[in-house]
Amino acid sequence: MFRHALTTAVLLAAFFAEAKTPGEVYEQAAKSTVVVRNIDSSGKAKSMGSGVILPDRDVVTNCHVVKGASQLKVRIGDKEYPATLHYSDWDRDVCSLSVAGISAPAVVVGSSKTLKVGAKVYAIGAPKGLELTLSDGIVSSLREVEGGQYIQTTAAISPGSSGGGLFDDNGALVGLTTFYLAEGQNLNFAVPVEWVKELPKRSTKTASDAQSVTQWLNKAAELESRKDWSALIEHSRRWTKAQPSNALAWAGLGMAYGGTGQLAKAIEAFQQVLRINPELAIAWHNLGVTYGNSGQSAKAIDAFQQALRINPEYADAWAGLGFIYALSNQRGKVLEVYKRLKQLDPNIAEKFFKAAVMP
Repeated sequence: MFRHALTTAVLLAAFFAEAKTPGEVYEQAAKSTVVVRNIDSSGKAKSMGSGVILPDRDVVTNCHVVKGASQLKVRIGDKEYPATLHYSDWDRDVCSLSVAGISAPAVVVGSSKTLKVGAKVYAIGAPKGLELTLSDGIVSSLREVEGGQYIQTTAAISPGSSGGGLFDDNGALVGLTTFYLAEGQNLNFAVPVEWVKELPKRSTKTASDAQSVTQWLNKAAELESRKDWSALIEHSRRWTKAQPSNALAWAGLGMAYGGTGQLAKAIEAFQQVLRINPELAIAWHNLGVTYGNSGQSAKAIDAFQQALRINPEYADAWAGLGFIYALSNQRGKVLEVYKRLKQLDPNIAEKFFKAAVMP
């Protein structure tokens, strides 16, 4: 009845834009995509990744692509340019490079907040050191993070693709591909483009030896995707100990406890998330789900209403609220929720109608 998903409002311009064909997306985005080479002190290639040219002419990539480099080279087409590290957010694994003289179109910058589960996306990069390739897929999961949404996609990501762009069906950049599981090509992840926009104000010169928030998040997302709740509990406990003020760490712990049926502990974890960030709609949603599953209807209603106060167009929170009304035999309110869902998301409205209205 209840599920973990994220739904966001679609911007008006994006709603009416005509989706491009895969070929059109590639033709547009490939012109702004580069190969990044990490050169060691002996002049040999240490590692290779991908990058994207921003409107300010910097090239953005993952920090792990450029870490420890003696020299950096950026190649686009048959031309190669020397590059230097400009901004670096090691915790989020987002770095930018200054590349003098590079001549290529800048990428069109979009927003991860317009994405929905099931949306078509495209990854463009240089997997295994090959020339630029395109892979397509859908958004299979979204995780609300500070400033945007951490994206799980079925679009294949391979070695050398790190730092490349993830694009929506209009060819706009929505994230940077950062992590994949070799044994499960449906487990591919991208950090949100909003983290690129915040890079200048978060930049630090040196990398910390501590595990980054992106590394913690990648592992948590992997374990959640596999529904390995016991391992996620252990991982999240270590994360909350290492970063006790990180809301994502406590959210992962709450999801894990919920997955194992430890609802009281899940409630405690989600309450801790909200102590850290009381304006996180997904945390109120998950708290409402957990209260609902533990039979605390009044508290569930309050939690869902808090989520909707923050985001009135949060379809999953409306559905959760509607299910509680249905369980409480408040049929009039159930129908009101159904009408609202029809406006926000017809697919969720149809499922809600079959599960809560028809009975």
